[in-house]
Amino acid sequence: MTIPTSSIEQVIPGQGSMAQPEEPRPGRSRRQRFLFVRNKKAATGLVILAGYTIVGVIGPWVAPYDPSARGNDLVQGPSAAHWFGTTHLGQDVFSQILVGTRSVMLVGFLAGAIATVLSVLIGVTAGYLGGKTDDSLSMLTNVVLVIPAVPLMIIITSVLNNASDMLVALVIGLTSWSWNARVLRAQTLSLRRRDFVEASRASGESTWRIIVFELMPNLTAVIASGFVGTVIFAVLSEITLAFIGVVSNSGWNWGTILFWAQGQQALGQDAWWWFVPAGLAIALLGTSLSLINFGIDEFVSPRLRSAGKTKLRTASGRTVRMRIGFTPVLENSPLPKTHAVVATPVMREAK
Repeated sequence: MTIPTSSIEQVIPGQGSMAQPEEPRPGRSRRQRFLFVRNKKAATGLVILAGYTIVGVIGPWVAPYDPSARGNDLVQGPSAAHWFGTTHLGQDVFSQILVGTRSVMLVGFLAGAIATVLSVLIGVTAGYLGGKTDDSLSMLTNVVLVIPAVPLMIIITSVLNNASDMLVALVIGLTSWSWNARVLRAQTLSLRRRDFVEASRASGESTWRIIVFELMPNLTAVIASGFVGTVIFAVLSEITLAFIGVVSNSGWNWGTILFWAQGQQALGQDAWWWFVPAGLAIALLGTSLSLINFGIDEFVSPRLRSAGKTKLRTASGRTVRMRIGFTPVLENSPLPKTHAVVATPVMREAK
């Protein structure tokens, strides 16, 4: 018995003999591609980070003074000649900030890259292979995890005389990979038994191809978030090592500026311009990286991505907006002393 095509069309539209697969809209695919950049938090963080990167590259060339050159204007406040004031030796603080940005960015991103590579190699390998390999790598990760990172970095860098930025980044990267490795191992354990991985394994795909082409794309957001978090930790660690005087203070970074300001009692001399610009630079860089991290979270989580976009209309005709993390109470309901309560988000009146 032959079923007419028209009957199929009546039951399931688009399934007749002339049915064609729906082609994706080019505008929609383009929007999906740039969805992360369209996030306001991520875009703001990327713009600020790009500014820091540009300053790190051209900072030593555009600095108005040599950051180590002494002058006659001792402990002078901000002026047209010295935008951020001067130190107890007449050194220009603005030039020190510009020159020190390169060291901070170099150590932060290099240490983040080293720690991320180690965490991916150890975490994903342990999670996918399992067995004795998982036990050995997990034991190594746990040992590194329980060792205090900052004291270990202090011991290593204090032994090495005149440690360069590359060496400091290497030390930070080698001591800060364990936490991300544990996270990636846990994610890999949840992915290794998924249907698409089992299908690749059944079709005879090699182990490295399954890891690279099947697992890694699903771990991209976790890896990116771990990288950003490691960069923040590396920046703060380098500044801490310079501030306490463990690494050499012959070069300039923001921690070196704070070291000399604290050593010369800048706060007691009311020389706020000596330490406030460096503190603000640290805070702004940390804020930009945190905004990028928040953007990654919202990009991979539909629940966070749609937060604040759902609107409802109350019985009184007002429009309220859903918010994550709060419990909403709708007033002015038709029945007296009755409130509509939703479990998770809060609702506020839209302006």
